[in-house]
Amino acid sequence: MGRWSRWEYLREIYPRYQKASLREKSRILTEFCSVAGYNRKYALRLLNGGPPRRVPPEKRKRRSKYSRGVVEVLRVIWEAANYPWSLRLKALIPLWLPRVKKHMEVSPRLERELLSISPRQMDRRLGPYKKQVKRRLYGRTKPGTLLKHQIPIKAERWETTTPGFGEIDLVSHSGDRADGEFINTLTFTDIHSTWTETRAVMGKSQTFVQEALDDIRNKLPFPMRGIDSDNGSEFINHHLVKYCEDKGIAFTRSRPYKKDDNAHVEQKNWTHVRKLFGYLRYDSDEALLGMNELCRGDLRLFHNLFLPSVKLVAKKRVGSKLRRSYDVPKTPLDRLLDSPGRVSLKLAALKALRDRLDPLVLSSRLDRKLRRVHSLSNTRYNPREREKAS
Repeated sequence: MGRWSRWEYLREIYPRYQKASLREKSRILTEFCSVAGYNRKYALRLLNGGPPRRVPPEKRKRRSKYSRGVVEVLRVIWEAANYPWSLRLKALIPLWLPRVKKHMEVSPRLERELLSISPRQMDRRLGPYKKQVKRRLYGRTKPGTLLKHQIPIKAERWETTTPGFGEIDLVSHSGDRADGEFINTLTFTDIHSTWTETRAVMGKSQTFVQEALDDIRNKLPFPMRGIDSDNGSEFINHHLVKYCEDKGIAFTRSRPYKKDDNAHVEQKNWTHVRKLFGYLRYDSDEALLGMNELCRGDLRLFHNLFLPSVKLVAKKRVGSKLRRSYDVPKTPLDRLLDSPGRVSLKLAALKALRDRLDPLVLSSRLDRKLRRVHSLSNTRYNPREREKAS
């Protein structure tokens, strides 16, 4: 029944409903709901209100301000940038747009719309695509028992204003079984700049973890001044304590079983490791080489040079809610360039490299390399393969 027909039907039964008895009103109301398709409470408001005189005006539909081309370019950038949050997506558009023009036809009008669209509108336009993204987290590292009394606990909020102090963690790639030897990813994230480095190591050997951390220290565009880890035995050991003492690195640890103490690196474990390598099992030397080729090359450049991130500035409790304030999204490289002090040769070289690179080409190359790494996983212990077999 159409809108006009429902209104005519209401005008016909309204006088009869007003004069009917209580039992008859119940019968008319039931009939009205079944014919017009109204909710019973809404139908009561119509029948108990004033006499219907005219059809209520139809709500005007708001015309879309942005064209289909905007949504398509947004989707391409969003997928190439590995599905960033809308606030970060808004910040990376001016950086990526000159490179996007080499791959897609972007008119001046389309460029103006892309630069003016708000993060909230981005969420609305990309809503259908976001439903396809699924998340899952877990870990398999266990707390260690050595040297805990020598390594101080750090549980308060980071207040550092210089790069070099970061958190480290290990992410396992064991599939659905934790037995045997498999690859783990060591993640280091700098608190001040959000610069993140990852390295793949076979097993959780204390020596291999120390070597991977040393490789990260040498590749950082700033000196490593301090690290904060969880209580896993791969970190709480004599090898790492001696290494930090020799290199002048402050070494602290979180409280046992308190993941929020390492919230910065835990977040990077998802965006820089799980989201890319998934929950598959990697336990071969070929997979180790392929993962490290990615971590040392295109992956670190893509995340640190082209993807903006936000930092928590303040938290304020209002009643029962906790309101968080964030700073302006910036790439880790831009945060380092804006830091006080002289720009080092490494930072100048990275800035020149970013000017030469194309993020869309880099993203496409990363996808090809990731597919190759995924093909090197041990399908016998992969959760999805096990589900297919059953």
